[in-house]
Amino acid sequence: MTTPADRDDDTETPYRAVRLERPETVRIVAVDRPRPGAGEVLVRVAYAGICGSDVDLVRGTRPATYSRYPVVPGHEWSGTVVAVGSGVDSGLVGRSVVAEGFRSCQSCAACRRGEPTVCQSAYDETGFTQDGAWADWLRVPARLLHVLPPGSDLRSAAGLEPAACAAEACLRVDVRQGDRVAVVGGGTLGLLATQLLRAHSPGELVVVDPDATRVDLAFACGADRLVAPDDVEELAGTFDAVVEAAGRTGTAAAAVRLARRGGRVVLTGIPDDEDVVSSRALVTGQLTLHTVFGAPARAWVHAVRAFAVGTLVPGRIVTHEFVLEQVDEALRTVSDPAAGAVKVLLRP
Repeated sequence: MTTPADRDDDTETPYRAVRLERPETVRIVAVDRPRPGAGEVLVRVAYAGICGSDVDLVRGTRPATYSRYPVVPGHEWSGTVVAVGSGVDSGLVGRSVVAEGFRSCQSCAACRRGEPTVCQSAYDETGFTQDGAWADWLRVPARLLHVLPPGSDLRSAAGLEPAACAAEACLRVDVRQGDRVAVVGGGTLGLLATQLLRAHSPGELVVVDPDATRVDLAFACGADRLVAPDDVEELAGTFDAVVEAAGRTGTAAAAVRLARRGGRVVLTGIPDDEDVVSSRALVTGQLTLHTVFGAPARAWVHAVRAFAVGTLVPGRIVTHEFVLEQVDEALRTVSDPAAGAVKVLLRP
């Protein structure tokens, strides 16, 4: 049995969704509003983000293990619960929420260790193997929800999924007050990580990015300065902690070069197969190296709490918004370097 939220949520009203039938085949479709099953909620989507992995899914370049067609993309989103299925607290109706995307088995060794992003069962994630948020409505397991404070800015909250990934990187790299910190990459993950790292009172916080036009945005996110990749050699070996958030060939190696001996490095980007990092540099520098693939619950909690108290404002990096029917233009904007896009949102 479902619990309706309010009178305007007619269960018979068709809704819009962006359906990816197969690679390079995107359509706006009208289908009946979904009904939440046992343990599920139905969310009215407020905003949904587009990231590089979505572009890979559309192009067909995302590995087959991590994709399914047809599917409604959209793993970054915010919205309001409008109905709940059996076994779910009806008090969630009307609450602003975001949710984790990984639908892990909850029973394997990895899940029981609190590492659902490396679940030993088959990969399953909202927006990639399960219908996502490029739609008017979204059905998700209630156990994955994170409830936001009343009156939260849902436009900004749509960035909490990438912020949770950035939060896991920040938790792993363990920045302490006074540390010199570098963030390699001034895109979505890098700028969200910069906001979270600023809250730890680093002695210096530097963003490395080739796009000099992002300097004001980097400052707004808490950076002390923005430097070009050409400056990496001059700064080599001087940072206590380094977060790599670019995922380009050579950026992981640059992050390792920036770290001082005994320093800490975390890699979040997924570059091409031919990318390499020197094990010699890791060993002789006695570096601690971490990697991040997605965000476990602890990172979501960290990001949502930072959002609630205002130290994390994902809305700062939103550069473009489009309605669902403009999805083709939105995807072109994400892929066009000349557009200057950082975070692009769809607005159902």
